[in-house]
This record gives sequence, C-alpha cells and structure tokens, in this order.
Amino acid sequence: MRTPTLILAAVLLVTAFTQLHAQTPNTLTPQEKSQGWHLLFDGKTSTGWHSTHGPDFPATGWEIKDGLLSVTEHGGEEGGNAGDIISTRKYANFELSVDFRITPGANSGIKYFVDPNYAPGHDGHGSAIGFEYQVLDDALHPDAKKGINGDRTVASLYDMIPADKSKPIHPVGEWNTARIVIRGTHGEHWLNGVRVVEYDRATLQFRAIVAASKFKVYPHFGEANDGYLLLQDHGFPVSFRNIKIRELPATH
Repeated sequence: MRTPTLILAAVLLVTAFTQLHAQTPNTLTPQEKSQGWHLLFDGKTSTGWHSTHGPDFPATGWEIKDGLLSVTEHGGEEGGNAGDIISTRKYANFELSVDFRITPGANSGIKYFVDPNYAPGHDGHGSAIGFEYQVLDDALHPDAKKGINGDRTVASLYDMIPADKSKPIHPVGEWNTARIVIRGTHGEHWLNGVRVVEYDRATLQFRAIVAASKFKVYPHFGEANDGYLLLQDHGFPVSFRNIKIRELPATH
C-alpha cells in the first residue's frame, strides 16, 4: 500500500515533468515550423504590429511585459487612449491562433479582413471595421445581451453569427485559445479546440446576415478577399500571447 508521502512525491514528480516539457509561450515547436506557422508576437517586442493611428506602436495604452501583449486599463473607451494595433501586412487564406485572458467585465476583440479606411469616428477614436472574433466577459459586460441571439458574446462573429451556446469557455482570469480559419469565402471560429462558428461569405444567407447587422452601412462589407489583423483596445485590461499564423493555399 502506498503511503501519502510516496503519493505526494509522485504527484510532484509528474507536475514537474509536465511543466518542464510544456511548450514555452511565444515559441514554435519543430512540428509547427514544418507546418508553416509563424509567430506574430515574440513575447518581447512589438515587431509586426503598429497603431491604427500611425506607423509606430502606441506609446501608452499597451504593455509588453512578462511575455504578454496587454491592453491597460483606461475606462472602457473604445480605441480612446492608445487605439487598436494592426498587423503590418494583409492576410487572405490563413489559420490564426491567439491565447487571450480577460479581466472581470472586459471587452476586446480579434479582428480580421480589416480595412483601416473604414472607421466609425473621425476624431481618432473608434475601431477600424472588419470581421471580429469577440473577446468578452459574457457574464458582466452589457454587450453580451445586445445584438441578436447572442451574436455579441465571446467567440461569436461579432454582431453577425453567435457562437454555439455549448462553447467551452474557461473562467475569467484563465487562458482561452481562439482560432480563426479562413479558406476563400469559408470561415470558422474555434474556442479551446471546438468549432463554434462556421459561415460562407459567398452565400445569400450571409449577405442577409450582413444586411441585418450594424455593418450594413459600409458598402461591400465582407466582400474583400484579404485584410489586416487587429487586436482591439477597448479600454479594459486584456492580455494576449502565443499569437501565431500560417497561410493556407488559395482556394479555386
């Protein structure tokens, strides 16, 4: 019969082994490299990102510390203090993976197919328009109860398609992994390894969804075949890490 001391020692040994062999954040395994993955955040610098307000990375409102890329607190103002950050190049067919961690009541987003020329405000505030993988505290942020059928809750295609209600979301303060897959007009949102949204932009059904959304005022919204990636500054503390992407073959 095992003694409690031996059991405890075994548990500690397994824990230590797991931690030792866990992948270091903001790195790629040899297998990922062979599959074509590239890091969009190295854990130390802002390389690959700049402000939507100009060519430089924001001097305030964002923080790179302890391997995390984080929005700092400034009262929940959308794009107000520092503004969103945007990728330095466009992407068309891709698979994007991002770890995110929110704080109580937080709101943010991971956008794609972004056109920086489309912005709701002309005073330096507001967020550039594109498709958005919603990042939200569904329990505390009021946006979760707006929209249609929950299409503003976490992992949804914001204001257009709600994430599956059985989505596997981890509690506030813990890490979740978003994955966005785009192949031609086909799109998917994944949350913690489960597909929670699927759509085809080329269908009449999707055009009807756009027509019923807040994006109906933007001509040809959702029709572009490429665009920038964007991490949203919504004034709430939110952290990102393990931001990586691989480009997929063009569809015919």
